[in-house]
Amino acid sequence: MSRRWAGLALAVLLSACAGLQPPPVHIPTEGDLSLSGRLSVLVEGGQGGNAAFELRGSPSAGQLELSTPLGSLLARALWSRSEVWLQTPKEERRFDDLDSLSRELLGEAIPVAALFDWLRGRPWPGAASETLAGGGFSQLGWQVDLSRFDTGLVLAKRQAAPAVTLRARLER
Repeated sequence: MSRRWAGLALAVLLSACAGLQPPPVHIPTEGDLSLSGRLSVLVEGGQGGNAAFELRGSPSAGQLELSTPLGSLLARALWSRSEVWLQTPKEERRFDDLDSLSRELLGEAIPVAALFDWLRGRPWPGAASETLAGGGFSQLGWQVDLSRFDTGLVLAKRQAAPAVTLRARLER
């Protein structure tokens, strides 16, 4: 577990009685995503971590919650067209965009807008993609392996330094 994730876990333990404020009300719209499961990110050099996740909304407005294996909330990321912020039990921070937030939270920028489509088993329509043999595609410098999508596994790898592996196990 990286120092960032360990720090978040420690913050949760130290503030066990303090809860996060409820998220802003998000009225679901057609096409909004609602997924949960386990998320693991490994960045070359040892950064990254894993957590249970709940992802709701869309690239323009949504929420991502990360929790420990025991269910304690580590962090909540919230975004709209005009704001991106991260809530932890100890603080709330604002970011310029989702890539900046993911870089801070995970140690490397993850294309969150594309992730919404990747977790649905398809390329993001906002960028060119190329079909890969064996099930999957390449997009934005990432190889997205969908060979085990029917079992809920999405594996995305970026080879450019630092190499990043993102593994999502979706609950069905």
